[in-house]
Amino acid sequence: MTAIRPKEDRDTALIAAALTEHFGGTMVVSRGRVHDAAGLSGFVAVDDEDRLLGALTWHEAGGEMEIVTLNSFVENRGVGTALIAAAVALGRAIGVRRLWLVTSNDNTHALRFYQKRGWDLYAFHRNAIEQARRIKPAIPLTGEDAIPIRHEIEFEFIIGA
Repeated sequence: MTAIRPKEDRDTALIAAALTEHFGGTMVVSRGRVHDAAGLSGFVAVDDEDRLLGALTWHEAGGEMEIVTLNSFVENRGVGTALIAAAVALGRAIGVRRLWLVTSNDNTHALRFYQKRGWDLYAFHRNAIEQARRIKPAIPLTGEDAIPIRHEIEFEFIIGA
């Protein structure tokens, strides 16, 4: 059984370790802004023994909520879907009208995932990853399926009135 709960201080080190293992660190660059993902507010997915199955971090600014990271450490168990649903519910509760996130052009899994869950393609930011590498040189040149990583693709979810 998977439970979703707000991220607590005790989760920060676990999230940092998982992000470092899977992505080389906790620094995330999106739309030219730098975030320390482990230090952000978020949600965690845990099993019955409180083991970390996934995490979502977010940042609110200007009445909008940016999903900075979404990671499921177990596949095909609904963890990512449950975390995204928790973020949308929070957005609704705090009066945010727009949630948004950025993924890279190579992340075909994410492109499918978000669209299947009602998120809309909002913008294509040509060569944004090349600019992000100036801030975070560790971003690889190629990603999933050996696709060159060059662009940011922005998704949005509008919360109805």
